[in-house]
Amino acid sequence: MPLARYALYAQGVEIYIAPTWDSGDTWVATMKHIAKEGACWVIGSGSAIKASDIPANFPDKDNLYPDPDEWVNVGDSVDVAPGGEIVAGPMRKEQGILYAEIDVKKAGIAHRKLDVAGHYARPDIFKLHINTEPQSPVKFE
Repeated sequence: MPLARYALYAQGVEIYIAPTWDSGDTWVATMKHIAKEGACWVIGSGSAIKASDIPANFPDKDNLYPDPDEWVNVGDSVDVAPGGEIVAGPMRKEQGILYAEIDVKKAGIAHRKLDVAGHYARPDIFKLHINTEPQSPVKFE
């Protein structure tokens, strides 16, 4: 993942969207880290799911989730500003829409402090080559 993120940083990503099943303090810390590292806005979209959201015909649902109010996943959607400051969320154990005002100009300003794909990149030593040609995940011979 670090190289995939680096490729986005090198293209000047301003808003990084991270939909996930993950949750918890480590997940939120990761979103803050990406915002700081990439000098970009991060929108972490968590999956807030209660047992009552699972279809009734799900195999063995009654044994796996007997309490319809049980949180299967607590969500933890979060919006983080460039630099790592949380501006909205985390939205934990709550289903809804998380709103935050985003000023995209702040991403450019944050690059003045830390620009991992710019002045910290050291292209004289390191080089990342990205093949943008269409690829197939399977090759049949």
